[in-house]
Amino acid sequence: MATTAASSTSFLSSKLPAIPAAAEPYIITSTVFGLVTAMGFFYRRRLRRIPSSAYLTPNTLQGKRILKGKVTSVGDSDNFRFYHTPGGVWAGWGWLRHVPKNSKELKNQTLHIRIAGVDAPEGAHFGMPAQPFSHESLEWLRKELLGKTVVVKPFSKDRYERVVSMAWYPRLLPFLPKKNVSVEMLKVGYGQIYRQAGSEYGGMLQEFEKVEANAK
Repeated sequence: MATTAASSTSFLSSKLPAIPAAAEPYIITSTVFGLVTAMGFFYRRRLRRIPSSAYLTPNTLQGKRILKGKVTSVGDSDNFRFYHTPGGVWAGWGWLRHVPKNSKELKNQTLHIRIAGVDAPEGAHFGMPAQPFSHESLEWLRKELLGKTVVVKPFSKDRYERVVSMAWYPRLLPFLPKKNVSVEMLKVGYGQIYRQAGSEYGGMLQEFEKVEANAK
C-alpha cells in the first residue's frame, strides 16, 4: 500500500509543471502583497477605530456597516454620544483597552448619533421652552442606553454633523435579540415617527407605524 501511495505521489509530481527558479521571487512577492492587502482590508473594515463623523466614508454610511461601541453620554431625547470599540473584547476592549471616562479624553473621540426614524420631545434651548414630556423622554433614554455597549448602523450625516443611525442595545439576558432603540421609544410613547423629507427608517417603517399605532 505504501509503495502504491508513493508511486501515485511521484506520478502527480511528474505531471505538475515545474516552477522556474526565476519566477519564484515574483510568486513570493505576489503572495506577500496579497496577504498584506487582505490584512489591510480586514483592519480598515473590522479593527480601525472611527473617532468622529469626519472619518466616516461613503461606504461606512448608507446602512452598509455595523459599528459596535459604548454610549458615553445622552444629551437629548433622540441622540447620544458613541465611542467606537471595533473588534470588541477580541480586540482587547474592556481588559487591555478601555473607553475614556472624562470629557477631556473623550473630546473629538465620539460619534454624535441621531436615532433614525423617530422624533422625541425637545428640551428647552435657544430660548424655546421645553416640549411636553421632554424630561421623561430624556430620562428614559439615559436609563436604557447610558454606559451600555450598543451597535449602530449609520445611514447619513445631518446638517449638524450628527450620524443618523439605527441603534440596538442589549436585553437583560445577553443571548436574546437586542432591542431596537427607535422601536422601544415608540412603544413607550416617548417619541413619534419622524416624517420629514429624507428620513431614514432602515426598511422598518411598517413596523414603526404598527408600534406607534399600538402606543396611541
